[in-house]
Amino acid sequence: MKKLNLTMEDVLKRLEKNEISSEEAKKELRILTIEKIENAALDIHRKYRRGIPEVVFGEGKEVNDIVKIVKILVERNGYALVTKLNNYSKIVSQLKGLQLDYNKKAKTLLVKKKNHVFPKNGKIGIIAAGTADIPAAEEARVAAGVMGCEVFKAYDVGISALHRVFEPLKMMMEKNVSAIVVVAGMEGALPSVVSGLVDVPVIGVPTSAGYGIGEKGVGALTTMLQTCSPGLAVVNIDNGFGAGIFAGLIARRSKHG
Repeated sequence: MKKLNLTMEDVLKRLEKNEISSEEAKKELRILTIEKIENAALDIHRKYRRGIPEVVFGEGKEVNDIVKIVKILVERNGYALVTKLNNYSKIVSQLKGLQLDYNKKAKTLLVKKKNHVFPKNGKIGIIAAGTADIPAAEEARVAAGVMGCEVFKAYDVGISALHRVFEPLKMMMEKNVSAIVVVAGMEGALPSVVSGLVDVPVIGVPTSAGYGIGEKGVGALTTMLQTCSPGLAVVNIDNGFGAGIFAGLIARRSKHG
């Protein structure tokens, strides 16, 4: 594998000093965009192009492949995030010298260079209806953290005792959050309720908690898609990551205008 030593900043500095032409700079930046390692093609600079980092989906991948991908992403970007990771114990010994933050509930692994800091990019809220919904909520929290968000959370505040949700909502609105992620299984009604009470975008995450005709999240997803409360967007079943990223984009835009 040919190792790339240049970074985007290197190319831009050389262009600024007139050491290379604009055409040469474009060529080098295109080369830097993708880095191939065996069966993987890494979109190294996705965070610069889209404001969203490339994330490693861990489920189904071999340990050695995950380690190789993570090391390159950390080298290039300072960090790497792995989601749906089921074999953390087999990976940890191969990532020595790096800062590891494994979230057992979310099954996420955040790998960073020591002292790496994410820039601050606004505030969001995360609400989970029941304790069975916490894994997806935690995945959303980790994803939003990588986006630079300050996260305020409230768990186990579902509609079976609806009064529990009002105090956390009041707190989140006082903190001036830009969006709220609401995670719910079973009938999935909580996102619609929250959306009807606040003046910020709400992202609904249906979870696979449930049984019978609506099992595996189908009931919750259907309810959220059928909402009559404007301002609610819905991601796929158990997709806490997608919700956290979406909320992070909203928060970043709200902060920077």
